[in-house]
Amino acid sequence: MSAPSYYTPVERHLASSEELRVPMASRPQLKYPVGGTNLEEQRARWERKRVRTAKELIETEQRYFEQLELVAVYFIEILTAKGTLRPEERDAIFCTFKSIHSINRTLLSDLEEGKLGQGFERFCPQLHLYTTYTDNMEHALKVLQGQIKKNKQFARFKKLQESRAEFHGLKLEDLLPLPLRRVYQYKHLLRDLTENTNPDHPEFQQLKSAVRVISEASQHIQDQARRQENHLQVLRVQKLLKGRRSKVLAAGRQYIREGWLTTVPSKGEEIKHRMFFLFSDLLLMTKPCHPLHPVHSDKLVWQRAYPLAEGRVEKVFGHTSSQGGLISLTFPEEKLLVMSNDQDDINNWYRCLSAAIGRLQSRATVTQRRDNLARRPLRPALNSTQTDTDSPVPKAGSKRYLSDQPREEPSASGHTENHCTEAKQMKLMPHLTLRPDDAGPGAEQAGKSCIIL
Repeated sequence: MSAPSYYTPVERHLASSEELRVPMASRPQLKYPVGGTNLEEQRARWERKRVRTAKELIETEQRYFEQLELVAVYFIEILTAKGTLRPEERDAIFCTFKSIHSINRTLLSDLEEGKLGQGFERFCPQLHLYTTYTDNMEHALKVLQGQIKKNKQFARFKKLQESRAEFHGLKLEDLLPLPLRRVYQYKHLLRDLTENTNPDHPEFQQLKSAVRVISEASQHIQDQARRQENHLQVLRVQKLLKGRRSKVLAAGRQYIREGWLTTVPSKGEEIKHRMFFLFSDLLLMTKPCHPLHPVHSDKLVWQRAYPLAEGRVEKVFGHTSSQGGLISLTFPEEKLLVMSNDQDDINNWYRCLSAAIGRLQSRATVTQRRDNLARRPLRPALNSTQTDTDSPVPKAGSKRYLSDQPREEPSASGHTENHCTEAKQMKLMPHLTLRPDDAGPGAEQAGKSCIIL
């Protein structure tokens, strides 16, 4: 019996194989009916999802390109023609925006023609323009804010362009991050499109490859966004602290959380409310400035920084669903007790502190193991070296010392040459003799045996 026409080549091969010719009575009974109608319905659902996802991809790409067009035409091209900004300032703000606008014009044309796989196959090799744009985003926004403050002509031009009806109330600061968000949308739309595409479809491999490349670019953009957000958080904490010596900005330091906690003194002192900032490598304790301070009434005073790599955290109270809890923090120079009346807050502090300390200590353990593996054992000393070391060293000025030193005798050319005479050599070790076949001409002339040095 021939396979139905709607079967794929693989299904036709399986339908004609010996395994599917087993009598119906001996086949395992499935809990759901299997037939051509159900398979056609499933494929129809996949196709409807694929068409719906492709339509959403094209429509969102059209809106995205329109917004790119606004920035490219009403800002980049006009600023280039008028010279309101210097070229280095314009390039710092817009970076590769013009090139992104160009490659998305080609992508939109391919998508509208139904060439989804071919369009992204040509688009993916140009994704480095997006990653470069992402890496420059923080610097671009900083230069933009600086030009708005310093360049009054540019500030008026920006406000005039943003008042156009085409912008729908959007500002330039809202339009610049659009490429970053669009890559994230590409990842999810292409993943849905690939999952609902038949593996035998001619565009399946192209879409699958595009999902992989765009996912890597999306991950890079997300990591860069997290680094930027972390930098802004650390910078915010730095601005809250009073004094120039209070520095929290450091390479690799990550902000985790902050909050008010009550410190419990070990002696009979009053409890104190302190603001704590938790970073990836230290816990910072601060107190508020005096409210009547003429300048720094809204800032905090740096009190103590505790290195987490040398710390240990324990929960004293708060194991049950009670109100609040108490945490014990042990450091080499001090033991700190902090408490909170909020049960969820103290539990969150405990989890964050435990995770941060655990990461630092595990990292230190791995580094120590690598250092131990990298060390090589010292080479054992050679026997000859040990023998020479064990023998007593003659003192300078002694007869043995002088006899061991080579003589300097003038040569025929008038230059001095350092050499030991054969008589001197024989006196050193008289018990060792040279074999007749190893002896040189000098030994035959002397008529006696010679030692080997």
